[in-house]
Amino acid sequence: MAKIESSLKNMIMSLTFIALGASAALGFVYEITKRPIELTKLNKKLEAIKAVVPSFDNNPDQEMFKLPTGEGDSLEVFPAKINNEIIGYAVRTSTQKGFSGYIGIMVGFSPDGTIINTNVLEQKETPGLGTKMTEPSFKDQFNGKNPDNFKLRVKKDGGEVDAITAATITSRAFCDALERAYNTLKKGGLI
Repeated sequence: MAKIESSLKNMIMSLTFIALGASAALGFVYEITKRPIELTKLNKKLEAIKAVVPSFDNNPDQEMFKLPTGEGDSLEVFPAKINNEIIGYAVRTSTQKGFSGYIGIMVGFSPDGTIINTNVLEQKETPGLGTKMTEPSFKDQFNGKNPDNFKLRVKKDGGEVDAITAATITSRAFCDALERAYNTLKKGGLI
């Protein structure tokens, strides 16, 4: 085989074919993995809903609706029902006030506004400190509490929440996310 002369035209054609081949391969891999990734995300969301509200017989994901927070965004609300009667709401809430920024939480509320349970969905807090928000010793202190008569503030700020040692910012952010969810449901007339 004869050696191809190195010229600008040959280099451009070679790079074009390489780029086309790479983009076709990337597109092929994307199409193959798109559906499994979507199913994984859906299953993760459904597991989070199941973790924060009592057993239900509807599909909360199909009945999901959004409520405006009054802060320029909205929260996803997943109604949990038995025999078409509301037994709770799972609310996907978040805050940007964490030590490392964004914290996403799924929180369950009973129809009277009492917190049923919480489940941390996303966080990038400091390992060994802020990540303790996922441990029962911290997150379970909110279960059975109604924000109408339970101050969602750390004790250092005059509230009733035991902060995580050396992670007060994370504790405050967790409270902020729960309060956003509660206030949004209240403004929406659901509790």
